[in-house]
Amino acid sequence: MKIYIRSAAAISAQNTFGDVPFLTEPLAVTGICLSAIEPDYKAYVDPKLARRMSRIIKMGVAAAMQCLRDAEITMPGAIITGTALGCQEDTITFLTRIIEMEEEMLPPTAFIQSTHNTVAAQIALMLKCHNYNNTFVHKGISFESALLDAIMLLREGDADNILVGGTEEMTDIAFKILTRLGLYKRWPLSNLDLIKTQSNGTIGGEGAAFFLLTDKSRNDNLAELVAIKTFYKPKNKEDIELNINSFLQHNLIKIEDIDLVITGKNGDWKNDAVYDELRKTIFANSDLAYYKHLCGDYPVSISFALWLASNIIMRGRVPETVIDGELKNRSPKKILIYNHYQNSYHSLMLLSSC
Repeated sequence: MKIYIRSAAAISAQNTFGDVPFLTEPLAVTGICLSAIEPDYKAYVDPKLARRMSRIIKMGVAAAMQCLRDAEITMPGAIITGTALGCQEDTITFLTRIIEMEEEMLPPTAFIQSTHNTVAAQIALMLKCHNYNNTFVHKGISFESALLDAIMLLREGDADNILVGGTEEMTDIAFKILTRLGLYKRWPLSNLDLIKTQSNGTIGGEGAAFFLLTDKSRNDNLAELVAIKTFYKPKNKEDIELNINSFLQHNLIKIEDIDLVITGKNGDWKNDAVYDELRKTIFANSDLAYYKHLCGDYPVSISFALWLASNIIMRGRVPETVIDGELKNRSPKKILIYNHYQNSYHSLMLLSSC
């Protein structure tokens, strides 16, 4: 059975939401964290309801609704999301009130909306959808786990037109903690110069990306999602190459057949050392691209990469801002996405034209 991406919608630090040009004018931001460009939520959420929603909930709901509109679907067969850190803003609000109010007479709203599955639940409530609803919290492969769950549902015939999304938000407190842990750079720089600036840390990010998956073939599907693979803490470069080769062999394809490889380079010299080594070996003759300078780095940033790859295949064009080196094929039909988060959670995605 083939799995298709019917539609895709992404809210990110770039102009990617709605009917906009495809990354023709990437936004340059000087700093160490990229904030998502939020749309006018009135077209997606009742203003009275939106006032009680945190940013991540509004971003997730808007991206999901736009994805359904683009697919011309009113009721999904299932709603599945992936997030590593969940609704941080509401969690921080609730914990702060516990201290300020000495654990007495706490307003329940922040607690109710602080759970990781709030985005998926809110989408279901707005659509009055009583179908399968699940959220995966698997750290650096949360979004991949959501996709795998959707693929299993489709192949088992339990649901069709499955809405799958990855959401993450960045708060000031979380950003300070993660910076102290060494995840982000300690001085501002332009995001468009991120990959050129090899040093400790990267730049933070946030966003929401949703996809409508189906097993129905249509001429206007964006792309075919051929396969997904995840692996944890490989021993060395050879182990990574073994996983990539076995993934390709399992799907009856050679690395020479891949038109474009999108990697998760993020400007951190330790993080990028993996990709640099593979560029000398298994990816030596491949066309390469990267994406984290556009959206920032966060646990489910690969959802942005999937949005990017789907649009590249559908539009038949690779944006100049993501090209890593020289391209032999400007209109790729087969794309491999390889990303790792903190060199622990590794994932591969293979896409093809329909």
